[in-house]
Amino acid sequence: MNFLNKMERKIGKYAIPNLMIYLIAAYCIGFVIYTVNPNFMLMLTLSPYHILHGQVWRLITWILMPTDTRVFSLLIMALLYYQLGSALERSWGTFRFNVYIFGGMLFTVIGAFILYGIYAAAGTGSLETISLISSLTFTTNYINLTIFLAFAVMYPEMQILLFFIIPVKMKWMAVVYAVLIAINLILTSWGGRIAIIMSILNFLIFFLSTRNYRRVSPKEIHRKQVFKAQMREPRRGSMVTKHKCAVCGRTELDDPNLEFRFCSKCDGNYEYCQDHLFTHQHIKHS
Repeated sequence: MNFLNKMERKIGKYAIPNLMIYLIAAYCIGFVIYTVNPNFMLMLTLSPYHILHGQVWRLITWILMPTDTRVFSLLIMALLYYQLGSALERSWGTFRFNVYIFGGMLFTVIGAFILYGIYAAAGTGSLETISLISSLTFTTNYINLTIFLAFAVMYPEMQILLFFIIPVKMKWMAVVYAVLIAINLILTSWGGRIAIIMSILNFLIFFLSTRNYRRVSPKEIHRKQVFKAQMREPRRGSMVTKHKCAVCGRTELDDPNLEFRFCSKCDGNYEYCQDHLFTHQHIKHS
């Protein structure tokens, strides 16, 4: 992550704090617009055809697309992702969280243009109509999902209450979401597949780039195997023993067949091997 560190030193001061508040506000504005006039939302979607023909505001206004058109679901989503996003911002820092979110948005825009290029190369149907219809699949829904996945990776053992009743660990919820993503990739159209892949690309890049792959290299694996083998070798003086004779000092490492017993007639916990259990002088504290 040296590249991010350098970027943060140069432009970190421009990062937007509490970014989730602005995103949730955008969803709420989009919900109001959709409720008042659903057709007006078609002027705000991420449509490459219209962007290339001068409607450049669509590069930003597609963020207003509501991820849910039901009030209760929108409120639950807003509360959940505000908590998750705020926690990630506190853990990573404002700049890195900004990079993560805006990276997902950038990849989504790139994905929309890739899909438009595929349709343009195929030369089938009206590009204006196809671009407008396919743009409806490009929302921040999967970007929000990457927030959930990132939080699950950071805090896998944390529990949430599913349906406000059932306690479930984040790591299992992440597995469920991953399965749902895989199913959607199979069942949806090519437009949907590109939207999904490009939206979660920031999650894949961000976490793959922060992993330490040295620990899975052949050299490192061999070193660990040698170390474990050496630790299994019994070496007197370097390993903790369970038994030790109070007379001769022998332990189970000297002879695994030796038997040890405590003497009930000695004052204190004195253990003796089978050769000195009955021949030693009893220890008495006056």
